[in-house]
This record gives sequence, C-alpha cells and structure tokens, in this order.
Amino acid sequence: MLRPDPAPEPSPQPAAPTSWQVGDVRVHRVDEIALPPETGAWLLPAATRDVVSEVPWLRPDFTTADHAPRLASHTFAFEAGGKRVLVDTGIGNGKTRANPAWHQLDTGYLRRLTAAGFPPESVDLVVLTHLHTDHVGWNTRRAEDGSWVPTFPNARYVTSRTEWDHWAGQAATMEESRRQMFRDSVDPIRDAGLLDLVDVHDGPAPLAPGLRLLPTPGHTPGHIAVELRAAGGAAVITGDCVHHPVQLAHPGITSCVDTDPAQAVRTRRGLLASLAGAETLLLGTHFPPPTAGRVTAEGDGFRLVPAS
Repeated sequence: MLRPDPAPEPSPQPAAPTSWQVGDVRVHRVDEIALPPETGAWLLPAATRDVVSEVPWLRPDFTTADHAPRLASHTFAFEAGGKRVLVDTGIGNGKTRANPAWHQLDTGYLRRLTAAGFPPESVDLVVLTHLHTDHVGWNTRRAEDGSWVPTFPNARYVTSRTEWDHWAGQAATMEESRRQMFRDSVDPIRDAGLLDLVDVHDGPAPLAPGLRLLPTPGHTPGHIAVELRAAGGAAVITGDCVHHPVQLAHPGITSCVDTDPAQAVRTRRGLLASLAGAETLLLGTHFPPPTAGRVTAEGDGFRLVPAS
C-alpha cells in the first residue's frame, strides 16, 4: 500500500500490546504507527464521508469524527505448530520512502514486539501476505556498517510464489521507489537464503500444524491471507484483501492500488461470506483498535462485531 504526498506526522499507537485468545493460542497485535487521516480517502476513494456516515457501527472506533476511515500499521505474532510466527513486518525504521509519513521512521516497534514475548532472534517464521512497502519493512534493519540485514536471522520468510513471480517480472520497469523497497527490505532476505516461496493456488496451502495460507488475489496477484486453527478456535489475518471495516458493509469498495479490482471484490465477498456467522476471528491488518471481531451478515453486506 503506497500513499502520495503530502501526509502529516502520524499519531502514535498505544505502547502496550493487545492480544486475543484463539483456542489455545494467544495472538498479539504489535503496533507500529497509526496512518494519517488522509490515507483512507486516498486508498479507498469510494469510501466517501457520506458512505461511511451511513454505517453507524463504524463509529467511533473505525472512523474519525468527520467520518474518515481510520487505518493503522501493525503486525501479528503468535505461537502455533511449534513455530513462533510473525505475519507481515510493517513499514520499518530508517528507510528512504516517497511517502513522508513513512520516510525515515523511528518507532518503538521492535521494543513492542519484544515486550509481547517475541524478541527478533526467537521468531521462526515470517509470513508476508504480499510484497508492498508497508508489509515488508521490518524484514531488515540497519547494521553498524550501514547495510541492511535480516531482522529475524533465525526465521524463514515465506510468501507466495505467484507474488514473487509477479514482481520479479516487473524488475526491469519497476519505479525507483518500489525498487528501493526491494533493495532494502526484500533482496537482503533473499540473498541471505531466508526466503521461501510457497505455491498457493486454488485452495489453502498448509504451512505448519494449524497454520494455512489462503489464496486471496486481487490486491496483488499472489496475495495471501493467513488462517490459524487452534484447539477450540480459529482466526483469519486479512493482509490487504480487506483494508478497512467499511469494506464489510460495502464489499465492492476497492483500493486505488488493487492490481485487479474486480478480482479483489470477488475475493473479499467470498472470504467474508465464508466467515459470516462462524466463530472465526477476523484480524484486520490495517484495522485500528479494536482490530478484531466476528463477521455477521447484514443487508447486502456484512458487519464486524468487535471481540474483546
């Protein structure tokens, strides 16, 4: 997800981790930053203030006082199948970015990740839902010699083969801002031999006991969501197949950076329909607090019922 200039200084997220119990697994939200208020209007242009104001359950948590969608950058960490797992890695610190709200960040993300019980060296598996700037940034951190090195040196970094092939096919024509992102956040993990590509096509791809990758194309061709199944519970982490809860009420609202908007709508409707009425917890990768909830059908769309 990219955002154009200009952007105000983002407001900080809460310092304390937030977590949910999914069966016998505790899932932690690890905050990075709240995204600027202008992000919603740019990213989801059809989510106008009039449209948002007509969905009363979005207030006050998911919208500003003047009905603009709130969005945040965070990741999720948990232990499953004997693995310590991190889903997506946010924007990252100290990186050159075209978006001024993301440029040369200096957040306490790693401190919050460690406070949640996941110091970088302890992470076994990093799942990247897709290869956009705000989902791969903490793949690496700056070493003393100025180079970019893997933040999670003992982890395997996993993304879908379709996603990798899509961007690799654009390498010769890629704009410089995206090329910079690959140089500092993706290429170093590949060069270190830590990147694994998984074939995710027509159905869920098992990754570890209780952990599956769900094909959710549209935002990018190889986008994946992450399904966690534990004793007595289940959860799905959206990545960017759902950016904001307004897309539950109006699944047809697309992102301005979707590579295939029509496919993104089909994917979103299918995922939400599969979750409606189930006990599966939906965890939004860009949903501001309360972030997680159950999906119910409502009218022609759906509703998110926040979970404690």
